[in-house]
Amino acid sequence: MAESDAHKKYEFKRTLEAIRDKHGRGTELISLYIPHDKQISDITSQLREESGQASNIKSRVTRQNVQSAIESLLARLRLIPKAPVNGVVFFCGAVDVGANKSELQTYIIEPPEALVSYKYHCDSSFLLTPLEDMLHDKKTYGLLVLDRREATVGLLRGKHLDTMAHMTSNVPGKQRKGGQSAHRFQQLRLIAINEFYNRIAEAANGVFLAIDHKDFEGVLIGGPSPTKEEFERGEHLHHEIQKKILGLYDVAYTDESGLSELFDMASETLSGIDVVKEKKMMERFMKELVNDSGLASYGENQVRQNLKMGAVDILLLSEELRKLRLTIKCGSCGFEENKTVVKRPGDEGYEPGKCKSCGSNLNIVESVDLVDELSSLADETSTKIEFISNDFEEGEQLLTAFGGIAAMLRYRTGI
Repeated sequence: MAESDAHKKYEFKRTLEAIRDKHGRGTELISLYIPHDKQISDITSQLREESGQASNIKSRVTRQNVQSAIESLLARLRLIPKAPVNGVVFFCGAVDVGANKSELQTYIIEPPEALVSYKYHCDSSFLLTPLEDMLHDKKTYGLLVLDRREATVGLLRGKHLDTMAHMTSNVPGKQRKGGQSAHRFQQLRLIAINEFYNRIAEAANGVFLAIDHKDFEGVLIGGPSPTKEEFERGEHLHHEIQKKILGLYDVAYTDESGLSELFDMASETLSGIDVVKEKKMMERFMKELVNDSGLASYGENQVRQNLKMGAVDILLLSEELRKLRLTIKCGSCGFEENKTVVKRPGDEGYEPGKCKSCGSNLNIVESVDLVDELSSLADETSTKIEFISNDFEEGEQLLTAFGGIAAMLRYRTGI
């Protein structure tokens, strides 16, 4: 993903989080999803009907709030002859702002992908699911690890690796029991192996065939030799799945940990997906850090200093970083400082307290999202920005161990 697209995705995700935190006291919040091809005249007709039906709401406050939201939407729709190419989404309603008060708020979003269907939804919270689905990488890979003892089926969906099925076999060991001929024992063993392969295939087919074919990229199979090759040659999988086998990989484990091992082994095949790019980026950062090369920097203060010097080649920011950079000033003596605070949904705001110099009240004169501030510094020096999810171990470590901020440098700075 290009740098600008990555930042847009971060902004989109942050906007949805802010809207998710909004709640009404009753079913007073309206979500309106308008695809490009939906006639605005049809929507205004429906909204007028909804306004008429709202007159039957028993609660006077709820009735007034719903009708006010509909009137606000009608006024905005008069300004739109046609929805944009990807459609448009309106969120409007009386949002609870505390102290037994509500406030009519409206949010307008042009989605990053085209809306498929029209939706009018009224509830105590806004309907965000169709937009949240757009945040997920829809590319899906089937993963299968197996030997003659056990097998595990998994899915790599975007950045999430999920275990879907696990099974064990009744295949006897290579040593035959007394009283059986070697030939008879071998025949029974081969039958048991084939039956187990068929069971594996049945489970895998059930998982993989349920995936939308537009999003299904292919299947990766892992296990010890010669089992995985034997399974593939036997064509036990459904013929549509068999055609989508991307490769066979040697892995030591065939339980849930084997899926992670297969993911690592197939990194070259999967190199086009975001989570693999992010994983390689973090591995490179960790390597520089362990080698003490002086080309890795982490923590807000160190990275900011390196950014200002133009020394940062790649800025690594956690997708889950939620902090504000405040400029705090004293109106009496002119004292000024910058402070970074955690941004939490529902916070009433940071109280800066008293000035240490003169004892007067301090005031917040500017509040900027920390990601925006660091991104602006990066743009000034043509620094590449990479947003890292916490859906894998190193990504989670970036957030928890390094404060969500790290960098790979162009040269050593000693900071």
